[in-house]
Formats: sequence, structure tokens, C-alpha cells
Amino acid sequence: MSEAPLTIQALGECALTLTVGTDLPSQRRLWAAWHALQQRLPEVEWVLGMGNLSGRFDPLVTAARLVEKALEGAWTHSLGGKFGEGRVIEIPVRYGGEQGPDLAVVAALLDLAESEVIERHTAAEYVVYCLGFLPGFAYLGGLDARIAVPRRAEPRRRVPAGSVGIAGNQTGVYPLASPGGWQLIGRSDIQLFDPYRETPVLLAPGDTVRFVAVP
Repeated sequence: MSEAPLTIQALGECALTLTVGTDLPSQRRLWAAWHALQQRLPEVEWVLGMGNLSGRFDPLVTAARLVEKALEGAWTHSLGGKFGEGRVIEIPVRYGGEQGPDLAVVAALLDLAESEVIERHTAAEYVVYCLGFLPGFAYLGGLDARIAVPRRAEPRRRVPAGSVGIAGNQTGVYPLASPGGWQLIGRSDIQLFDPYRETPVLLAPGDTVRFVAVP
């Protein structure tokens, strides 16, 4: 197995970002590196992305070279490392109609019946690559390429919480109401973010998500 190419770039004076491929094996290594770095240099804020890992630091406290060497070392030692088994979480979705106002548009763009879009969306198993954008919003890998569609030309000012959307080769669920430009194909009642829970976010990197169509 060949090494995934990587680069480490500075983001201003207070952050460094390690970038690799967005394939799942590389992301699994990033999970392991992320976990190790949190233990090794807790004074640095380690931010996991899709195909990247960033370290935000105070240059008056932590030298940039130290962060760079930590990133390099964690990536090297992540080969063959294990992050741990994630959970399998089913998300019930009501597709189409008022719950998924863009389903008909997506079907037309793909020259498919709405039922075929739903079937392909629910047939896949998705892996949580990372969290971002909103608290509890999971970036999921595994969307069937045959239902990939571009974002809306004009974003909505308000997307309801629980909305399930597609944008490019990504699908996801809005945990909170917010502006957004994803094509909305359904909606779920599942609560992805609850600040009063012991663990506020439902999904975590490494989890597997399955969408289940409900009436």
C-alpha cells in the first residue's frame, strides 16, 4: 500500500494544516492522528476536516515547528493504527413533499423517478468523515455518484432543522435551522445536536449512518 501524498501548509501565523486524500483509508489515518495529537499536545486545538487535519496554536506558547513535527509524526505513526469501531446509527427520513421540496428537482436533473432517488439514497452506508459547519453536522462519505447533484443556484435563507440534503458528492442532515444551499430531499425528526445531553452531538467521526425511508 503506497503512502498517501500529504502537504503541510501554514494558515497565517497561528495554524498549520496537513492535507491528504479524501479516500476512506486516508481519513481513517487522520482519525487516528487526530486522537493521538489531542493526547500529545492538548494545548493545541486540533481540528479534523475531510482529507485534512489542522492545528491552531498560540505562537507565543507553542512553536510552529513543534506543531509541524507533531503533525508529521502523528501521520507517520497512524499507518496501521486503529481509531476504534464507530457506531451504526439509523436516521429515519420522510422523503419528498413539504419535507423534501427539492426531491422532484433532483429527480429531474438526474432523469430518474423520485422513488429511484430515494432507493439509491437509502441503499448506501455512509461514514462520518468529520463534523463541522454547524454543531453536530456530519460530513458523510459514501453517496452513490449516480445521485450527485450541484447545490441550488440560490441558497435558502432558512433550512429547517432535520432537513436532509445533497450537494455535489455529499449528503447530510442539518442539525439546526440555518441558511443553506443544499438540495433538500427529505427531513428527519432525529435530534443531531442537543446542548443538554451529556454528549451534545449524536454523530462522531467513524460512525456509520443509514438512512431509512418512513411514511
